[in-house]
Amino acid sequence: MWRRLGIGLLVVLAVLAAGIAGVAYFGWQQMSEPLAVGADGEWLEVRAGSSLASVSRELAGRQLLDAPRTLTYFGRLRGDATRIQAGEYLLPEGVTGIALLDLLVSGQVYLHQLTAIEGWRFADFVAALDQHPAVAVTKLDADRIMAELGSPGVHPEGQFAPDTYRFPRGTTDLAILEQAHRAMQEHLASVWAMRSPTAAVETPYEALILASIIEKETALPSERREISGVFSRRLQRGMRLQTDPTVIYGLGADFDGNLRRADLGRDTPYNTYTRSGLPPTPIALPGLDSLRAAVDPADGSALYFVATGAADGSHRFSDTLDEHNRAVADYLRRLRERSAEERE
Repeated sequence: MWRRLGIGLLVVLAVLAAGIAGVAYFGWQQMSEPLAVGADGEWLEVRAGSSLASVSRELAGRQLLDAPRTLTYFGRLRGDATRIQAGEYLLPEGVTGIALLDLLVSGQVYLHQLTAIEGWRFADFVAALDQHPAVAVTKLDADRIMAELGSPGVHPEGQFAPDTYRFPRGTTDLAILEQAHRAMQEHLASVWAMRSPTAAVETPYEALILASIIEKETALPSERREISGVFSRRLQRGMRLQTDPTVIYGLGADFDGNLRRADLGRDTPYNTYTRSGLPPTPIALPGLDSLRAAVDPADGSALYFVATGAADGSHRFSDTLDEHNRAVADYLRRLRERSAEERE
């Protein structure tokens, strides 16, 4: 009798084991099947405090997941149900339940991006942050921003590195500005350590100012050091820089896109036609190449440059005022010819 009971118990246990194995296999199969995610992917936002069960129900309600309970039970079995991370996820096509759970536990949230362009003003950077749908806007003014960044009283222009910044949804504009400010400080420190003896700038801040002018004067990497050389020689000789971008910056909202001769004589702290030396602050966000050029000007004797009018945005450099005047005349002639061609 005891033998028969033992055999019966073994049979029951075997049946239960087979049943559990079958359920486990079926669950594994379900977790290995791809969700109904299309080629463009699907967005999933997991709010702070959300449970795996609520995420499973949401996916089922969106008809992306056929077995929400299986996902929940599988997560509990693995000990991951309480480890999912809040954030915004982009679910790719072909993602399985197992891969989804791994993604939610990893916290590899989708990173949005914003590119601050070389030559932008601080106001352009702030406007781009304000308009970005994934940025939490704080609406702090410039003075408050610089104070929050540990630089109270510092003019914000030029203090932020142009670059592409990646961040999860809900990141504040201040957090992104802090990253850009820290990057600019690191860039400036690294280039200042390599300053050439021929550089006219005497402080890192002067280098930042000059770099911002170089940034606005040319988009050609091959010209940056040459333009830096012109400005360095003019500063060392006590000549005024006479650079249009600083005049435009000083005009502020009064600049209508057309720089007139009268504007060149309109005195502001940034008018380098009426005032000697560098302007009081940077006029734009300089890139790393412009920073390097500011502290390492090219050797030479040129004291002037003017646009050639060519499509590549290049400039013609001159040693003397007479040469420069001829270059200016050539540039104006080319503009007239182009205008005549456009009218025909």
